[in-house]
Amino acid sequence: MALQTRFLHNTLYKNPCASSSLPHSSASLFSNHQHLDSSPPAFRIPTFPSNPFLRTPRTHRDWLVTCVNRNLELIDDSRETSVANEDYVEEDSREQDGEVEVGGEVEKKELADQSIWGQMKEIVMFTGPATALWICGPLMSLIDTAVIGQGSSIELAALGPATVVCDYMSYAFMFLSIATSNMVATALAKQDRDEVQHHISVLLLVGLVCGFVMLLFTRFFGASMLTAFTGSKNLHVVPAANTYVQIRGLAWPALLVGWVAQSASLGMKDSWGPLKALAAASAVNGIGDVVLCIFLGYGIAGAAWATMASQVVAGYMMLQSLKEKGYNAYALSIPSAQELFSIVGLATPVFVTLISKVAFYSLLIYFATSMGTHTMAAHQVMVQTYTTCTVWGEPLSQTAQSFMPELIYGAKRSLAKARVLLRSLVIIGAILGLLLGIVGTSIPWLFPKIFTPDQMVIQEMHKVLIPYFLALAVTPSTLSLEGTLLAGRDLRFMSLSMGGCFTFGAFILLILSSRYGLQGCWFSLAIFQWARFSMSLQRLLSPNGMLFSEDFEQYKQLKAA
Repeated sequence: MALQTRFLHNTLYKNPCASSSLPHSSASLFSNHQHLDSSPPAFRIPTFPSNPFLRTPRTHRDWLVTCVNRNLELIDDSRETSVANEDYVEEDSREQDGEVEVGGEVEKKELADQSIWGQMKEIVMFTGPATALWICGPLMSLIDTAVIGQGSSIELAALGPATVVCDYMSYAFMFLSIATSNMVATALAKQDRDEVQHHISVLLLVGLVCGFVMLLFTRFFGASMLTAFTGSKNLHVVPAANTYVQIRGLAWPALLVGWVAQSASLGMKDSWGPLKALAAASAVNGIGDVVLCIFLGYGIAGAAWATMASQVVAGYMMLQSLKEKGYNAYALSIPSAQELFSIVGLATPVFVTLISKVAFYSLLIYFATSMGTHTMAAHQVMVQTYTTCTVWGEPLSQTAQSFMPELIYGAKRSLAKARVLLRSLVIIGAILGLLLGIVGTSIPWLFPKIFTPDQMVIQEMHKVLIPYFLALAVTPSTLSLEGTLLAGRDLRFMSLSMGGCFTFGAFILLILSSRYGLQGCWFSLAIFQWARFSMSLQRLLSPNGMLFSEDFEQYKQLKAA
């Protein structure tokens, strides 16, 4: 088909029959013929056409006959003509969209074979719905921050340590999402619905058990954790923070079960279920905050009830989505020892990475709480907007984990294509990071009163805008690099590098925070993020790295395992 298309273009634009060098009468004769048949002619082109211009036609009639008979076969049926020409246009558009027609069937190009714009489209289509896994919690906390900040600076400051317990600790259980997507997608590839159902039932039970463990943990140890975070100088914020934690803690089982159900839907390539659940949860949380906090005056407790209710609604909608697909979303199965080992094996690198990040962010809040109520409130606003922005880079990591394994150690192994895909992911990450940095910095800079009317809090917010931008801009590219390392199963390096970044970052944080206050905390975060980026990039660009080394033994061992 490509040969036919190229020949058609050469014929229409390079053929002397259509050239401006033809005699005027010849051009007129050809124009008159087209006028009689209003439909554009379609042509059947031989695979090896003869050249009709080895001799010059003696007359205009001979010239026209030669063009028609030797070069093209004219078809008078206007309907067939229109359809045939539409096929050429359709083929061109399909190629531009990353699709190719082979033997009458439309096939998608590999992601690594597409242009940068085609890859951007595929990345958005593949991972866009998965963003709901990361943005739901921070978005709800951001809504709480905006509403509570209008009423009380003390309650706004209390949200800082409270969200550590509610949001940051929940990230430790994101391994459930990763394991669910992987196991469900693998079983679907085998077309084994019974295995899919079994995996869902096992992981739902694991999520439910983890949820009740966390509910009891926050019930009995929540106040102690908050006291440790706030310190002796800020004990006045502990009661408000503990109220928020205890109410939101009731949603732990629904939250983790909902994550499992949502990941199962994404593993089945269903994007509507997660999007509907996210939209419904956000609406419930927003309306609940307005009604309970602004109109009824419940303050931080009202915000907690609204967020808890929204998480329960999201979990229920995710279970119903699985039920609509023909799976029993309420069946639970006890996992075997081998299944638990598989879950842990998939979850370990994600768990280590998230725990390191959560620990560093927790240290940031710990140091910020010792700087006074206004500083705590300012840090709460900035860290919530930062977290909400950074989650938009997580789909790049998931894309790398989905597409890189086949290119690195799969049956269609191609390190060259893997490097091309990595380059595209880093470029997309840089563009996304720049946009997120501009938007994320502009909101607290230009519209700080969305979060609080307190001028002292606003002044503290404005002090950290530069390190805030530096930390945010590099995060999406960093996530794409770390996703590639996870896809290549470079687990030892991931564990050591994240541990090293945490240790180095904590040391820098201790020094800078004591000298420069909140501004020093945020510069420490920027250094932490750029250290992660530099170490991951150096590892992947190393001549002995997974994208350049032809030593296939380690990948054979992985596949055998």
